[in-house]
Amino acid sequence: MTSSTLPVAYVTSGLIEDPELSAVLAAFERLGVPAEAVDWRDGSVDWGRFALVVVRSPWDYILDRPAFLAWAEKVAAVTRLANPVPVLERNTDKTYLRALAEAGVPVVPTAWAAPGDEIGGGAGEGFAPWPELVVKPTVSSGARDTVRTTDRAEALAHVRTLTAAGRTAMVQPYLPMVEREGETSLLFLGGRFSHAIRRRPMLSGEVGFEDAVREPDADQLAVAEQVLAAVPERAELLYARVDLVRTEDGSPVLIELELTEPRLFLTHLPDGPERLVRAVQAALGH
Repeated sequence: MTSSTLPVAYVTSGLIEDPELSAVLAAFERLGVPAEAVDWRDGSVDWGRFALVVVRSPWDYILDRPAFLAWAEKVAAVTRLANPVPVLERNTDKTYLRALAEAGVPVVPTAWAAPGDEIGGGAGEGFAPWPELVVKPTVSSGARDTVRTTDRAEALAHVRTLTAAGRTAMVQPYLPMVEREGETSLLFLGGRFSHAIRRRPMLSGEVGFEDAVREPDADQLAVAEQVLAAVPERAELLYARVDLVRTEDGSPVLIELELTEPRLFLTHLPDGPERLVRAVQAALGH
């Protein structure tokens, strides 16, 4: 069979429901592209029978990142994987933010603590000016194992808990602007800007707005382009989500770059699922 007749794999997890799955599979069918949902943990799958394997919602990878990366290597050896392995390897550990900051990208200020680092007054000095803190592991999804606190002792205790378990911890200031403006997620499909979402912050409790499509400002688009320009494999990215938040002076800064398994908010647009399918078609040369 030629690549045009081989199916596309939409990679998900049997453990966590993907709210976009059915809509995207329906869009594949409408546009005449054979596609199947496949659990990345299913050891019986012949990945070589797919023209393209699209990583979409394997959200349980954080439970065993090494196994996930080994799976990605295995798939890439027999077919095309989107996004590619070097991107997945780098993007599944949030220390990539440190590299982006060093490259000149405006990133939310972050203090880091790896296993074996001295945790105490020295570590606390890195975030002393911040009135409220967010502490989380660098390999995580959503708000899992994340603490928001104004208590320095609580923050340092959580850092110690994470590092004692062999995990690298990151500490960032909690930015109040997320409660007034929310996070802005800029979505790119097939290398081009597609749409933006004003996202309800995950750590704010009750907030008077829900996720919704928004028009990004020029400075947000400029920062998103700067972020993606710092990704060596930018030309190979099928999808990308750039999450920005404004600091108190109004400047947009990167809070997260999602290149592995981001929710793309496709169902917030009338033709959102079709946008992803067309990007897949373009990647396949259709």
